[in-house]
Amino acid sequence: MNLRNILLFGLVAALILIEGMTASWNTALGILNMGLISAILALGVNMQWGYAGLFNVGIVGFVALGGLAPVLIATPPVTEVWTGGGAFRLILALIIGVAVIALAIALNKRLAGRSRAMALLVVLIGGFFLYRAVFDPAVVVVEAFKPATYSNLGGLGLPVLLAWPVGGLLAAGAAWIIGKTALGLRSDYLAIATLGIGEIIIAVMKNEDWLARGVKNVISIPRPVPYEVNLQANPGFVDWAAGFGTDPVTASTVVVKLLYAGLFVAILLALIWASQMALNSPWGRMMRAIRDNETAAEAMGKDVTRRHLQIFILGSAVCGIAGAMIVTLDSQLTPGTYNPLRFTFLIWVMVIVGGSGNNWGAVLGGFLIWYLWIKVEPWGNQLMDLITSGMAEGALKQHLQDSAAHMRLLTMGLVLLLVLRFSPRGLIPER
Repeated sequence: MNLRNILLFGLVAALILIEGMTASWNTALGILNMGLISAILALGVNMQWGYAGLFNVGIVGFVALGGLAPVLIATPPVTEVWTGGGAFRLILALIIGVAVIALAIALNKRLAGRSRAMALLVVLIGGFFLYRAVFDPAVVVVEAFKPATYSNLGGLGLPVLLAWPVGGLLAAGAAWIIGKTALGLRSDYLAIATLGIGEIIIAVMKNEDWLARGVKNVISIPRPVPYEVNLQANPGFVDWAAGFGTDPVTASTVVVKLLYAGLFVAILLALIWASQMALNSPWGRMMRAIRDNETAAEAMGKDVTRRHLQIFILGSAVCGIAGAMIVTLDSQLTPGTYNPLRFTFLIWVMVIVGGSGNNWGAVLGGFLIWYLWIKVEPWGNQLMDLITSGMAEGALKQHLQDSAAHMRLLTMGLVLLLVLRFSPRGLIPER
């Protein structure tokens, strides 16, 4: 890493330190933690785009699948639903659905002509009605149990850190399904497929209450670090905070965020190390050769579709891990907050601004763009207050003050344009 790159990272670190010294260390550490997760997201997208040139516009779906993992793994099971039989009927319905799909695939391979068409119609239509006959009553039973508190199956009650790799596995599984159907086609088909699947995943999470309570959200998800109230009730911690001249409430929130930061830094460093090793290996050179000229690589005997599937799964898994980390940090799952602007467009801006094809560039973009995303809104409000301070009350002044809410989007577009104009390959370009 050369001096210029070190200075760029130093600039981002200085911005976060200034935020802590001039505003609040809680705010600064909050920016740091989400910056670390954003860097991991950018790293996953950089694997797909920077290594292989795969255009994934359904990042939000893979993040959401990762966010589902802490609910399924760490929350306690709703025993009343399981003992009442609703959960087992749900599982039976899902098994029936998978069996119908598997049978349809087998028939499609073995039969031909009109017999294949008739067999597929019978299996798919009959299987659909059988699936719904078992699934719908089971959903009614599950969602009717204490809808204000539960209305879902719950989880396995395991340590929440196990949910992070499980989130990666869920996203990787979805990536395998999408990749098997779309990666053999042109790149625009992949973009359409990922966009559609991402929206389908969000729609399912919002509407299927039995899975994760839908838009009613899941709260109080177990955390890998202590709760602030527990630290505040600890006499030893109170004395320790008093030794630093701070109150227990502020000290507890800072300590909890620092513990989260330690976990996130460990994950980010491990992923960077693995990514750098892969990028500099023969496999990484092969991926870049495929990205630069698929026809030449295929002529040299490389299985382009298979390699694309590999990197698509790996990048999606990293996004799934980051999605699980976000839910763990918030200690709640809120499907309504998953939107393409935040979890697709913004991640792409991070990769492009940082430098696609360069892992350190993606990390820098993650930190820098997230910092701007958080700070531009208050800066915009202050700017509009300054501009309109001498104006008379009226529609124009009110319109200008209301427009401050759009400063985020304006700034992201402006930053993207400036970087593409003066540094087209990003702040830290690929070597």
